[in-house]
Amino acid sequence: MKTLLTQSGLKKTKPRLMVLNVLKKAKEPLTVEEIYQDCHKKYPTLNLSTVYRILDTFLEKGIVLKPLIKDNTTSCYILNKHKHTHYIICQECHKMIDIEFCPFADYEKEIAKLTNFTILNHKLEFSGICPTCKKRMENK
Repeated sequence: MKTLLTQSGLKKTKPRLMVLNVLKKAKEPLTVEEIYQDCHKKYPTLNLSTVYRILDTFLEKGIVLKPLIKDNTTSCYILNKHKHTHYIICQECHKMIDIEFCPFADYEKEIAKLTNFTILNHKLEFSGICPTCKKRMENK
């Protein structure tokens, strides 16, 4: 992680390293508040505004991605593993699962050809009800 910061031209500060560590351990995209809460446990003097600034810097440097919105109101962040990913999100519990494949690679090429755009990226997000929530709803 220290190398990731130095490669991006950033100083290795304790807050930056903590945010990176939280994102590295995360199994799903996290909100700023979730990142802050995890860091704050180990580093109580850390401010929420500092976490926002760190994430803005990481986003600018390509260290993190801001791929989707949790519950349609809150931005989330993930460590940029330079792997193209789509998500399906439960509308009830907000659980996020990444989809291991992209069915749109050929479609993206066709759109680029038709529009003469150089497509750099695309985002796709599915929403629905996860099996756990579906079962809970059926049992009500």
